Amino acid sequence: MTEPRYIRNFSIIAHIDHGKSTLADRVLQLTHTIADRDMTEQVLDSMDIERERGITIKSQAVRVIYDAGDGQSYQLNLIDTPGHVDFTYEVSRSLAACEGAVLVVDSTQGVEAQTVANALMAMNAKLEIIPLINKIDLPAADVARVRHEIEEGLAIPADDALVASGKTGEGVEQLLEAIVARIPAPQGDADAPLSALIFDSYFDSYRGVVALIRVVNGSITAGLRVRFMATDIVTQVEEVGIRCPANMAVEELGVGEVGYLITGLKDPADVKVGDTVTLAKDGAGEPLPGYREVKPMVYTGLFPLDGDQYPDLRDALDKLQLNDPALVYEPETSHALGFGFRVGFLGLLHMEVVKERLEREFSLDLLATAPSVEYHVYLANGQMRSIHSPQEVPDAAEIEHIEEPYLSATIIIPPDYVGAVMDLSVARRGVFTTMQYLSTTTVEMKWEIPLSELIMDYFDQLKSRTKGYASLDYEFSEYRPAELVRLDILLSGKPVDALSFIVHKDKAYSVGTVLTQKLKSIIPRQLFEVPIQAAIGSRVLARTTVKARRKDVLA
Repeated sequence: MTEPRYIRNFSIIAHIDHGKSTLADRVLQLTHTIADRDMTEQVLDSMDIERERGITIKSQAVRVIYDAGDGQSYQLNLIDTPGHVDFTYEVSRSLAACEGAVLVVDSTQGVEAQTVANALMAMNAKLEIIPLINKIDLPAADVARVRHEIEEGLAIPADDALVASGKTGEGVEQLLEAIVARIPAPQGDADAPLSALIFDSYFDSYRGVVALIRVVNGSITAGLRVRFMATDIVTQVEEVGIRCPANMAVEELGVGEVGYLITGLKDPADVKVGDTVTLAKDGAGEPLPGYREVKPMVYTGLFPLDGDQYPDLRDALDKLQLNDPALVYEPETSHALGFGFRVGFLGLLHMEVVKERLEREFSLDLLATAPSVEYHVYLANGQMRSIHSPQEVPDAAEIEHIEEPYLSATIIIPPDYVGAVMDLSVARRGVFTTMQYLSTTTVEMKWEIPLSELIMDYFDQLKSRTKGYASLDYEFSEYRPAELVRLDILLSGKPVDALSFIVHKDKAYSVGTVLTQKLKSIIPRQLFEVPIQAAIGSRVLARTTVKARRKDVLA
């Protein structure tokens, strides 16, 4: 067990693709945590999807031992975090287990939207922030401009910002010295009853639930009887250990240390991320301040193509939820698709990744319905209903008004593309709020945009209209009333529930026309005519017909 004054806990935070994982690789290599022969690129990105896409999806905690310039050995607990806006929840949990953060900014891209969001999150958590300008080995690196942007956009003094290259390893030694010198040692009472924070967990098929913990007070050893405060479950500790990056059992974890805990619990619902672990007898009175409750933004229906896979899908979602607490689901049935689940995600990338993981890791064949958001429907009798799918919308006669979620979006772009972003956002019912120049080459625009408009290819359009230069960050703002209607698709006069949409009244006609034309090209010709209609209630907005096969031999 290491004395707390020789421990430093820190996170690496940045915008997506600014080089966090590569920097973490160099730290592991420099401290000889991993032998050179075992070294691979993005060593902490353990999932196939992470490697293929070149992004971090899961936070990863790893312990390294660093011999500092003052002749002392320090235990550094490093948590590498994701950079995409959909995985902000992962970042918030990682920051709760740390005293400091290394804020990485790409020397060619400069400050981007997620850089701002993650820096603010670290400031709100009252962490010591060390700014680091990365990728200085690239020919397009402009360190002076990026220093100016860090000061203007983040209000962090950047004169002493470190410069490094995650690829070549230049400047990494100076970073480790700065971590030792500037990040405070963890505070805690070794004699107090045990309290440890669970900041992540995953399911191991042989050992059950594995919880990643940060010990705040007291210490934990194998054989102790402990209690999980949120679920009030008492169990015995089978093993405690550290990750470097492979799991390694140790005798004891003390104040300020980060490691894992195995209790042999097999039910994923028993271990909640953000929960506090304490002693079963004479434990801590109060739980540690937990995390904010995660709120899904986007909902979609997941249905197995083979109805027999329904129980397997339920078990797979259970196990995945343990590793990803941002996942929320409930059973759903559809006349067209059978039994499935309505699943809540933080965003479209999160949805894509979860669907891919379910298909790969659990060998399921899934069909996903169109994504929708949570609406608040106010009925004429004064009741309010939260609805996640178009099928739940009551009759128009019962509805007084519907409210939809709005987001505060921050877009950072070069000044040349301001007009293009204005056109796109206004077309998506966005409300412009403010604009400011961070430097001569970057403009920050703030918009209020309905979430339903943002999830429908807004990001793709934004990237293509700004030649890939735009960066986007958003957070939930509030619910606002809007003129929304349910658009039904009817085949041969019968509504198909899986094809219903909730749309704004002004866009209903254009959406209906596009959908009916698209379906006409997909549906094969029959021996009879198949009329395809888009309707709101009993009012048909658009219609097209799949013609019947002719009765001659050639047809």
